[in-house]
Amino acid sequence: MMRAQVFQFAPIFTDHMVLQRDACNALFGIGTPGDVVTVCVPERAIRVETVVLPDGNWRAVLPPSGTGEAVSLTAQSGAEKLILHDVVYGEVWLAGGQSNMEFMLKDAKGGADELKACECSRVRCFQVPRNTYVDAAYEKAFEEAKWQTASPQTAGAWSAVAYLAAKELASELDVPVGIIGCNYGGSSVSCWIPESDLAAHKAGHPYLEDYRKATQGKTYAEMIAAYNAYLEYHAAWEKRMARCYQEDGDMPWDEVIRRCGENQWPGPMGIKSPYRPGGMYHTMLSRIVPYTIRGVFYYQGESDDHRPDTYGTLLTMMIARWRRAFLRDDLPFVLVQLPMFAYMDTPENGAWSKIREAQLRVSRTVQNVGLAVALDCGEFGNIHPVDKHAVGHRVALQAKCLVYGAAPCETSAPVYRRSYTLGDVLTVELDNASDGLEFHGTPEGFEIAGMDGVYHPAQVRIDGNRLHLTNPEVPVPAAARYAWVNYGAVTLYGKNGIPASPFRTTPFPMPLVSQMDMKSGEV
Repeated sequence: MMRAQVFQFAPIFTDHMVLQRDACNALFGIGTPGDVVTVCVPERAIRVETVVLPDGNWRAVLPPSGTGEAVSLTAQSGAEKLILHDVVYGEVWLAGGQSNMEFMLKDAKGGADELKACECSRVRCFQVPRNTYVDAAYEKAFEEAKWQTASPQTAGAWSAVAYLAAKELASELDVPVGIIGCNYGGSSVSCWIPESDLAAHKAGHPYLEDYRKATQGKTYAEMIAAYNAYLEYHAAWEKRMARCYQEDGDMPWDEVIRRCGENQWPGPMGIKSPYRPGGMYHTMLSRIVPYTIRGVFYYQGESDDHRPDTYGTLLTMMIARWRRAFLRDDLPFVLVQLPMFAYMDTPENGAWSKIREAQLRVSRTVQNVGLAVALDCGEFGNIHPVDKHAVGHRVALQAKCLVYGAAPCETSAPVYRRSYTLGDVLTVELDNASDGLEFHGTPEGFEIAGMDGVYHPAQVRIDGNRLHLTNPEVPVPAAARYAWVNYGAVTLYGKNGIPASPFRTTPFPMPLVSQMDMKSGEV
């Protein structure tokens, strides 16, 4: 924050906010350097003091406190006194990611019914403004941002996934739950990591190099002018597109482009583009840290499918950076594993399979990271599936497992553990399946390969938490995979009703090919 003579809380501290129960809560803001700041919660007999630092920032830490009636919170510096009303203690979760986390409750399947009953949910929300270029409009957006209580007028614009997860937690824990929405549609993981971190690891270099090439030789003024021109064009283009879909809701995309002209989204890269590397970390996340939270719900990955092989590294880097920013090394993260998805004209390149694999690996190798498997929650041709209830429920289940003491066998998806071959049978063992596995419908998506790396459809049999796979054309199987496609059938589930995470037992050094690919001559 910049040095200021006025005395203020950071924008995230407003009436109706939720403080994290049973934790030391960080309060912070700006003031005059050297001034003493006194923060009080009169109803809890809490009083702490701090001093404004030379850079104009101050931070005070409240001692832990449990749930109860709403309280007031005051901060005083000299003659200036700030008072916040209707402050509650409960559970606080940040909802991060891209458009499927941003997807609003009012647009979700069953959203209207949820809104009718939302006032009883005990969920509150603060949405970090999605202004990503620091100018007067950016500052105004943060000045106007407020914590909101749930009502049909407010909650419709909240994240559907986050609201549904928070509602379930609030009901079961019998406490208020606060959501901090910090998400942006179309964002890459690189947008949420500072440039210094991207520069420190080769996985981040392509994103920085793309930005360098796109902006080489351009002044800030030229980049800003180009982006402003794009915004004007795109606003008019979206109106034309809306008229097309009013005329025909199933109009083919090629026809929309023919009628409306080029779709220039996401616009030119530059200093004003929201999608520049590190941009959202600096303009959104950094404005709310280190607000005290219980953990993070994170639904993202779709915009990194062009670089799936490095996604896991960047996701691990992002988690580490956010934990440092929130001052908690073991901050819980619940990752939503991408569902099945493809457009009709999208080639089957396995990119989404690799993103899902990366999400699984991060959940298994990084402390306090859970995986909400949403494989069966996708829609063919729609990257924004409208039914978010299962996703929200599985996010809540993972929160219960990571934080609130629920058992993994009740809350988690079956995931690959190991495999071995005996004769012509390849056996796969899965974790989180102590109660067994089951098929929903006819088994599909199971394949095995020999040492040649050519995959063939497999016959599969369940044996407790094991799968036995065979194919007469593979007398000595060496590898197996399940649901290794961008979009396909989801048929393997745990007894808890959660679909198994896709897996492959052996990433061959050569390109993986299927029998169908070989017959068609495509590799």
